[in-house]
Amino acid sequence: MTAEAFDLIVIGGGPAGYVGAIRAAQLGMKVACIEKRKSLGGTCLNVGCIPSKALLHSSEIYEQTKHHAAEHGIIAKDVKLDLSVMIKKKDDVVTSLTQGIDYLFKKNKVTRYVGAAVIMGNGVVAVKKEQGEPESLRAKNILIATGSEVAELPGVEIDEDRIVSSTGALSLKEVPNKLIVIGGGVIGLEMGSVWRRLGAEVEVVEYLDEIVPGQDEEIRKAFRKTLEKQGIKFRTSTKVLGAVKDKKSVTLTVEPSKGGAQEKITADVVLVAIGRKPNTKNLGLKEAGVELDDRGRIKVNDHFETNKKTIYAVGDVIAGPMLAHKAEEDAIAAVEIMAGQKGHVNYDLMPAVIYTHPEVASVGATEEKLKEKGIEYNKGKFPFAANSRAKAVGKTEGFVKILACKKTDKVLGVHIIGIQAGTMIAEAVTAMEYGASAEDIARTCHSHPDLNEAIKEAALDVAKRAIHI
Repeated sequence: MTAEAFDLIVIGGGPAGYVGAIRAAQLGMKVACIEKRKSLGGTCLNVGCIPSKALLHSSEIYEQTKHHAAEHGIIAKDVKLDLSVMIKKKDDVVTSLTQGIDYLFKKNKVTRYVGAAVIMGNGVVAVKKEQGEPESLRAKNILIATGSEVAELPGVEIDEDRIVSSTGALSLKEVPNKLIVIGGGVIGLEMGSVWRRLGAEVEVVEYLDEIVPGQDEEIRKAFRKTLEKQGIKFRTSTKVLGAVKDKKSVTLTVEPSKGGAQEKITADVVLVAIGRKPNTKNLGLKEAGVELDDRGRIKVNDHFETNKKTIYAVGDVIAGPMLAHKAEEDAIAAVEIMAGQKGHVNYDLMPAVIYTHPEVASVGATEEKLKEKGIEYNKGKFPFAANSRAKAVGKTEGFVKILACKKTDKVLGVHIIGIQAGTMIAEAVTAMEYGASAEDIARTCHSHPDLNEAIKEAALDVAKRAIHI
C-alpha cells in the first residue's frame, strides 16, 4: 500500500507538537500529527500544567473560604471539602481544552493519527495502533515533539497509589494525613501546596541545600520562608536511599547528601518530583541514525534540524528548559524555518513561573549570575506591602526586584514573588525584548490602583527615586 504523503509529520500532540502542526498548516503545509494518547495536549494539558493549575485554584478557594473569609466580613461556617467534585472540576477543564485542540486541528485541516510513531527512515513514519496493522506515512519533513516523562528515583518505585508521580498526585482519592514530596522544584512545590491547603501535613525532601535551584537567591530565601509559614516543612541536603510501602503508608530511608547517619521517615503518600527526562524511547532514533547527547536529548543545530536532514526536534526532547511555552516557541520557529522564514527563539528571555501562593516569576539574569560574570548592576526593589492594590485585596507578601546595567541602565533581570507574579512578568519580558532601560519602565504610565505599579516603582528604585517607599 502506498504511504499517504504529507509536507510535515509531527510526532507528539503536546504544546510543541500541536502548536507546530497548526502553524505549519497556516503556512500552507499538508500536515499530519501522530499522538499516542487518545486526547491531544500532551503531558502539559492532560496530566501537567493545566490540571495542576486547576487544583491550585480550587484549593486556594477552599483555604481562603475556610481560613480567611472572615477577614472580609464573610462568615462561612462548617466549610467542607468534597474532593471528588474538585477532581471532577479539574478533569472537566482538561476535557474542554483537549476538545478545543481537536477543533483547531479540524479548522486548520491537520490530519490526526492516534498511535505510537516509529521513524523508518527516508521520510517514512509508521503509526502503530492499539488494534490492526501499522499504517505508513511519508513526509518531506519530520518534527519530533514527544516531550518528556517523569524521572525515576532508584529504590523508589512509582505505583501511582502510595508512591506517585505528578500524574498520580493530581487524582488522589483522599487527602493524605501526611505527604512527603521528594524534590524541591516547581512540580513538587506546586503539588505540595495543593495538598497542604486541603489539609495534609507536607514535608519536602531535597537533595540540594536549597529549594528551586536557579532562582535568584533573595527570591529563593523569601519563598522558602513563606512556604514554611504556610506549614510546609523542608528537609534539605538530604538523599533518599529507598522506600518500603504497605497498604497504608510508605517509609523512606534517608541520609545527609554528603553522607552520615540514616533515618526513617513515614508518610501516607510519597510524591516523586525530582524532574523529567526527554521522551525519546521507541521512536526508532537509533535505527534512523539520529544523534543524542549524553543526557538522552536529541542534538539539533540552530535551525532545530538533527544530523539527519529533514528530521527536526523541538521542546523537551532537546536542550533547554522543560517549559511548555519554550516548547511552543521552538515548534513555531522550526516550522517557519522549514517554510523559508526567519524563525527565532530568545532563550535569554524565557520567563519561569511557580504557581504557588504567592507566585514566583523571573526572567533574565539573577544577581548571582551577574556577579559571576563580573557585570556591574544597580538594583531596584519594591514591596507589595506598599502597593495599594495588593493592600486592598490583602495579598501583601513579596516584592519586585529589577536588575539593571550600571553603565547603560538596560534591564538585565526581573524577579517577582507575590500575587499574580506570573501575569506581571509579561511586562518585564516585553520591555527586555525591546532592550528597555529601567528608566523606560519607570517613565511608562501604569494604571492605578494596580499590581503592576510595583514594577514601575521597582524601576524607579533602580535610580533610588521610588515614590511610595
